[in-house]
Amino acid sequence: MFRFDNSYARLPERFGTKMAPAPVADPGWVAWNGALAAEMGLDPAEVEASLDVFAGNRVPEGAEPMAQLYAGHQFGGWSPQLGDGRAILLGEHVHGDRRWDVALKGSGPTPYSRMGDGRSALGPVIREYLVSEAMHALGVPTTRALAAVTTGETVLRQEGDVAGGILTRVAASHIRVGTFQVFAARDDAEAVRLLLDHATARHHPTAGGPLGFLRAVMERQAELVAQWMGLGFIHGVMNTDNMAVSGETIDYGPCAFMEAYHPDTVFSSIDQFGRYAWSKQPDIALWNLAQLATALLPVMGEREAAVREATETLEGFADLFDAAWRRVLGAKIGVNDPALGSELLAIMAEHRLDFTLTFRALAVDGDVVDAPPRLEDWLARWRGLAPDSEAMRRANPAVIPRNHRVEEAIQAAYAGDLAPFHRLHEVLRDPWTETAANRPFRDPARPEERVERTFCGT
Repeated sequence: MFRFDNSYARLPERFGTKMAPAPVADPGWVAWNGALAAEMGLDPAEVEASLDVFAGNRVPEGAEPMAQLYAGHQFGGWSPQLGDGRAILLGEHVHGDRRWDVALKGSGPTPYSRMGDGRSALGPVIREYLVSEAMHALGVPTTRALAAVTTGETVLRQEGDVAGGILTRVAASHIRVGTFQVFAARDDAEAVRLLLDHATARHHPTAGGPLGFLRAVMERQAELVAQWMGLGFIHGVMNTDNMAVSGETIDYGPCAFMEAYHPDTVFSSIDQFGRYAWSKQPDIALWNLAQLATALLPVMGEREAAVREATETLEGFADLFDAAWRRVLGAKIGVNDPALGSELLAIMAEHRLDFTLTFRALAVDGDVVDAPPRLEDWLARWRGLAPDSEAMRRANPAVIPRNHRVEEAIQAAYAGDLAPFHRLHEVLRDPWTETAANRPFRDPARPEERVERTFCGT
């Protein structure tokens, strides 16, 4: 089924631990992703017949399974060793000129489990499948879900014993800022160099040396975070071990999409001080990039000069992000006027207007129902600039994975009913078109449906 060429597994042994996933008792299908399978050149019949592979009960031919090593700053605090505590990289599938990491998430304990069980509850599997595929449909670079299965086993979480699940996550790679950090912290310059060469060849082949690599990662992160913010998306856990150097969104734990807009919005239950609020995401991206730059210093030559050059490179992030955000916000309002866009956001924050519905109404109707007086004045000035409604329709989705709908699918799945998951997944495949089928999924949550906090899958 897969055509593996496992370049990461050929790196030295200290890059991870080679081991197979732990089998489960009684696997069953939640879903497998036919569109992604076709993109990867996989035979649909083989995918459907390979439940045991996606459950971790059989290692596919050509795989060299391993748990990857990395470290990271979590909410600003340094953790010297993290690693795949509940995931196994099966290998790198190659089709045409593309290469995908294929990893099982929730596949059992590893040496990096840090006293955890190495498993995943079904709920986080459902969330990551839905949100990562929604992000792909919205045009955002992201890891993707190839398959999701139930395990026939339960796991103990805060809410008690709940059904277990495993997600098959596909990524350009799983190399993180934290992967560089772990070797730099161990004064292993050789490993930093090997990792840099590997990641450069794989993701940024035109980058010249460490500074070129840093600049390439920085450019992609500036674009990515601007895209997130243009959708009202809050990652929720932007630790350095959750920033992929490929520029893809990775880790859909306590993530969420805003409904009522405010720049300080936080959903993550573990983000008690708002470190990863919607408006803080550019600052955190830069902070994480500074940690990457620090990790690259051992291979950048004389230290004083290296620090100066890295600092100068990082100082370019603000301009990169500002340019990306101007493009995103300009498309959302159909006018290249950052001040006008910022004024709209201020009005939306004052009145807690729904982020998605407000921009969509501007794109489709050129108006906002029951607009407050300040917004009416803004609308009059905005219409006078002849906004590009076609650009606005392409930038403002009709449907997002609203938190209460994702939670509805999760709770139904725990009760043994996968129909809400499949309905929501089908709706999210086309977020740009208003249809009768997606009409109920466009509405914000009623007060009793609101999801104010989201949780890490562990």
